[in-house]
Parts: sequence; C-alpha cells; structure tokens
Amino acid sequence: MSTNLNIEQLAIHEEQSDPVEILRVALEHFPNSAISFSGAEDVVLVDMALRIRKDIQVFSLDTGRLHAQTYRFLEEVRNHYDIPLEILSPDSRELEQLVQTKGLFSFYQDGHKECCAIRKVAPLRRKLASVDAWITGLRHDQTPVRASVPVVQEDTAFSTPERTLVKFNPLANWSSAQVWEYIRDNNVPFNELHRSGYISIGCEPCTRTTLPNQHERAGRWWWEEEAMKDCGLHVATPETSRPKPAEVA
Repeated sequence: MSTNLNIEQLAIHEEQSDPVEILRVALEHFPNSAISFSGAEDVVLVDMALRIRKDIQVFSLDTGRLHAQTYRFLEEVRNHYDIPLEILSPDSRELEQLVQTKGLFSFYQDGHKECCAIRKVAPLRRKLASVDAWITGLRHDQTPVRASVPVVQEDTAFSTPERTLVKFNPLANWSSAQVWEYIRDNNVPFNELHRSGYISIGCEPCTRTTLPNQHERAGRWWWEEEAMKDCGLHVATPETSRPKPAEVA
C-alpha cells in the first residue's frame, strides 16, 4: 500500500481518466485491493483488471436470497475467467435471529436496511478489513446519492481510526450504454435476467423488472421512497464527494 498518497489530489488528477487507467492506478498503488462483483458493471471491471494483472481478488456477497440465475452467473464468471471467486455469506446466528423474530419478509414492513445490514453490510465489512482498497462499479447516473461519487475516495463508511480504506469507482463517469457496449464488444458474460427486463439486480424478493423509460434502479425496493434505494454498502458523506469542476481544471 502507498502510504504517502494524497487521496483527494489523486481523485482530482484521475477524475477524467478512463476506467483502465484508474484500475492501473488502483492496482499499482494498492496491490492488496479487491473488486466487489455482483452485476454488469463489476464484470466489466473484472475483464479490464485481468488484462492488467492476473492475480486480482474478486469477491461477491451471497445473501442467501439471490435469483437462481444470479448464482449461475457467478459460476459462469468464475469459469469464463478461470479465477477464484470469493463468496461471502452472512453470519448464520444473526440471520437466524432476524428470521425467527421477524420472519422472511420483514423488509416489506420495516424497510430493507435491517435485512441488508445482516446479509450484505456485515459480510462486506469483514472482507474490507483485510484489504487496503476496494474497487466498485458505481456510476453517477445510477441514483441521486451516487451522482457526486468521485473516481477515488477515502471510504469513510468502512475506514477505522486505525486504518484508512480507499475506494475506487473507475466507471463513475460511464453511462449504462457504455457498460453494455463494452460487454458486447468484448464478449463479457452477463446475468441472463437482463434479457427478461431486469436492469439492476439484487435479492429476488427485492427486485423486479422495470418498465420502458423507468430509471434502472426503479425495480429495486420498489415499495420504498426513491431516496432509499441503496443497501448501505455505499454511504455518501460530504468527505467523499467528487471534486468540483473548478478543482479538476
């Protein structure tokens, strides 16, 4: 890990860089970094990163509630790239207590935050404690919360007083169209649910297809307010906003 990097200055310097260059910077300065993999954006990053380095870490969160197609997709990616895919599971005791106390579908009444905290956030926190940086497929146009995400940031949600975790978002400036153009041009595998009207894919009970011209996240937690459509893996804070245009110039 590079200990003398100024992350804010690095974010300014790389703000307009292409995703491959941002990945090169991430893997060069933070050899102990990992790619968070679940969807179309993430497998694009895996494809790009493997062209730079073959021994990248790739992990995925198995909440226990994914679609059958998603599980098949994970294995397809593992086999297509011949990589070890680390699958993270929730703590069985915490999960058992939630289900015993509130049942299997409490999120429809209580909101999804509690369930996601156990099934997704806690396993992610355990994984991130073992790396110096992680790489995600966040894009500005996915949600209003993500519109200000920089290409490089200190992750204030998962850093601790003892250590700073760095987060790279190489596709932040890309659109969905650019992601799918890369997938088509490079024969990148993708979840077969995309052929059936699913755009953003999460857990099976919390994901549905979207209608024409709906926002891509409209099918996630559709019973909740638009501003709530995030699971807690990516927490925006004032410290993590992307550089203002004047700062980049």
